[in-house]
Amino acid sequence: MKKTVTILFLCLVAFGTQAQHFRPDAFPPQEEPLAPKSLTMATTLDEMYQWNRYPTYGVYLEMMNHFVETYPDLCHLDTIGTSVNGRLILSLVIVGTATTDIVRPNFFYSSTIHGDELTGFYFMLRLCDTLLSSYGSSTDITNLLDRVNVYINPLANPDGTYLNDDNTVANSIRYNARMVDLNRNYPNPFGADPLDDIQPETQAMIDYANLHHFVMSANLHGGSEVMNYPWDSFTSSERPHEQSDWWKAVCQRFVDTCRLYNQRAYRSVNREGYIAGGDWYVIYNGRQDYFNYYHNTLELTMEVSNTKKLPTEQLSRYWNFQSHSLINYIKEVLNAPQPSHVEVAPCLPANFRVYPNPTRGKVTIETPEDIRTLDLTNQPSGLYLFRIEGQPVKILKL
Repeated sequence: MKKTVTILFLCLVAFGTQAQHFRPDAFPPQEEPLAPKSLTMATTLDEMYQWNRYPTYGVYLEMMNHFVETYPDLCHLDTIGTSVNGRLILSLVIVGTATTDIVRPNFFYSSTIHGDELTGFYFMLRLCDTLLSSYGSSTDITNLLDRVNVYINPLANPDGTYLNDDNTVANSIRYNARMVDLNRNYPNPFGADPLDDIQPETQAMIDYANLHHFVMSANLHGGSEVMNYPWDSFTSSERPHEQSDWWKAVCQRFVDTCRLYNQRAYRSVNREGYIAGGDWYVIYNGRQDYFNYYHNTLELTMEVSNTKKLPTEQLSRYWNFQSHSLINYIKEVLNAPQPSHVEVAPCLPANFRVYPNPTRGKVTIETPEDIRTLDLTNQPSGLYLFRIEGQPVKILKL
């Protein structure tokens, strides 16, 4: 009996050693105990501008409005929607003042869809300040904002971050006020329906994406340091993203720049510092695959700190070795690959639009009216993404 227990213990230890290489939300999420002093709060705008604290909810709103009041020619504030408890989900839209005939691509940064993953929340506020305050004095940032429309949503899950108290993030949790994981709450044609009803925070983000047609985006998380590119719904050997080589190059540039300032950065998952989502572990109904599939938005997931609730004394250090990469990532939109050429397959009704990607044969789809099977035998091999009159349909079986 003792021998059996010993062997079982060793197996559990071995599994635990292996499991630490996976994304934290692959397992039941554990709240990280932190002393209150490690999560110092800014109760005034002046305190927040010291950049060594997290904002109270009131200071967060004040800062977002302060950006607009200070730089009225460069930015405006959008309300994406409201949370279950009525807190605001905001986006700061930053656009340079240069008059130009070029069509500027829309770029989107969003953070803290998991309410206890706080580092990105701080990063996005500081990024807003850096972009706005540097316009006109930094040639690099001025040129960027004159060519790209930048949308920044620092806090996607305010109810999870300010659980039961607007004045502290110490109680923050992963979920929204209904205990729903918002990063498992999006429509996903590769998986089942969301495990929960579509939440107000999710629907607001869907509507915002429908409105603005983002070319490129990133969703910031915490718990590891790694760049996680699509797809999350399956491994790269099963079905690679058609732009996987481009994604790897983008991720490599991001990681290499971070390591110029901190050689130990982005090593918690693998040596490269980036990975295809499904190769880390497979999830369904996440925002990353939703944005890539339904909106042709090039979105990845940035895991920006090994600690979810990063102690405030470490915030500036993390910003210093990642800020250049965060700005450079926006620039990638200027060289983003175009979506696959859209064709109407000759054997399909004209209102079915086909996006070739790497399967051939019959596919079962669900439309708003019925479930039907389409034969793609004579079509190019690929993963087909269907839309009817501009609306996505769900693939039930490939």
